[in-house]
Amino acid sequence: MSFASTLYLCPILDLLTANIPDDLEAEIRLGLQEALVNAAKHGNKLDPSKSVVVQFSISKDEYSWVITDEGKGFDHPCEHRYPCCPDLPPEEAENGRGLCMLQQIFDGVHWNAQGTQLRLSKQIKRTRWQFPSNHI
Repeated sequence: MSFASTLYLCPILDLLTANIPDDLEAEIRLGLQEALVNAAKHGNKLDPSKSVVVQFSISKDEYSWVITDEGKGFDHPCEHRYPCCPDLPPEEAENGRGLCMLQQIFDGVHWNAQGTQLRLSKQIKRTRWQFPSNHI
C-alpha cells in the first residue's frame, strides 16, 4: 500500500490492523501510528508529493510491516541507544520516546542503513489446540 504523506492515518491504520487479533490490535495500531507519523512527518516532511509505502505480511509465526519513506534518511539509533525509560534528555525526548515505544510494542525493530526503511515484526504466539480429555 502507498499513500501521500499525511497525518490523517485512520483509514490506513484500519486496513493495516484488519487481520490482527483483538487482543493485539490496540497495541499494534499505536505502534504503527507512531511509525507512520515518523515516516510522513520526519522522513517526508509532510510533502504531499512524497509517498509512504507499507508492505504487510503474515507468516505462520509472525506479522511484519516494512515502512519506507522518500526522505533523506536519518542516523538511526542502535537498539540500546534509547533505553526505555521516561527520563530522556529534552533534546531526545520526542524521538526517543517514540523509538522506545516501537521497541516495547514490536519484537523486531530494524532500519535499513539509510534510515528510510523500517521493518517491524510481532511474533504470533499460538496455543496448541488439544483434544478434550474425554476424546483420548
